[in-house]
Amino acid sequence: MSWLTNFVRPKIRALVKKTEVPDNLWDKCPACGQMIFHRELEANLQVCPHCNHHLRIGVKRRLELLFDDGQYERAELPKVELDPLKFRDRKRYVDRLKDSQSKTEEQDAIVVANGLVGGQKVVVAAFNFDFMGGSMGAAVGEGLVTASEIAVREQAAFIAIPASGGARMQEGILSLMQMPRSVIAVDRVKEAGLPYIVLLTDPTTGGVSASFAMLGDIHVSEPGAVIGFAGARVIEETIREKLPEGFQRAEYLLDHGIVDLVVARRDLPRELAKIIGLLTRQPKPAAA
Repeated sequence: MSWLTNFVRPKIRALVKKTEVPDNLWDKCPACGQMIFHRELEANLQVCPHCNHHLRIGVKRRLELLFDDGQYERAELPKVELDPLKFRDRKRYVDRLKDSQSKTEEQDAIVVANGLVGGQKVVVAAFNFDFMGGSMGAAVGEGLVTASEIAVREQAAFIAIPASGGARMQEGILSLMQMPRSVIAVDRVKEAGLPYIVLLTDPTTGGVSASFAMLGDIHVSEPGAVIGFAGARVIEETIREKLPEGFQRAEYLLDHGIVDLVVARRDLPRELAKIIGLLTRQPKPAAA
């Protein structure tokens, strides 16, 4: 009996037992609902091969895709007071910050990097949506100011890549003050005669879209990105009307003159390099 129990039964069970498949091997497209093998999705730069929906992408991966050979140098950002208002709701703000820092391995919701795009010097300020929804607090404001200073010092183009729900409510008025600060940072770049380009990604909303994100010399967007101030549901409830199909999507804004270009993720480095080249080209001397 022990031979049947200890040897035969385990062999039979091993033959008929279902192999457990890890949960993270497949991703579901939020647009068309198709299941996509994770390696196929990554090889396609987090773009659905069935419907071309552009899924959100991590900030580090975005920078690797943008800069030549994936090489760039990160800037060290100034330190800010973590919890200036000693804010607390269901959880202390300082604890929320520590949770996001642990999850993302970043200090806050912005990364500033400089390198070459198409062989041209570029400074990028990219938002990290995984860090408290990319919300803009004092640390993000400092990041934008630092990025503009590096761009002016290095005589480089400045590319802002917002991915944000807007202001950070836990910092109150201090968060709202980052809106004019970001505008001043952009003005410094423009006064130096340098290109300022905004790459709008999903989502770009709230105080971010009401400040630096709409001040670019050129506005480029990824397909399908949500771009606006208030949410569509809030607008509909306010005006008591049904909004047009695709309202606040990149393609709708392109048709209405808010966005200049809608470019697929794979083509962004080439198109951005082309734009920077056009904006920095020196005029030919007039014929004698």
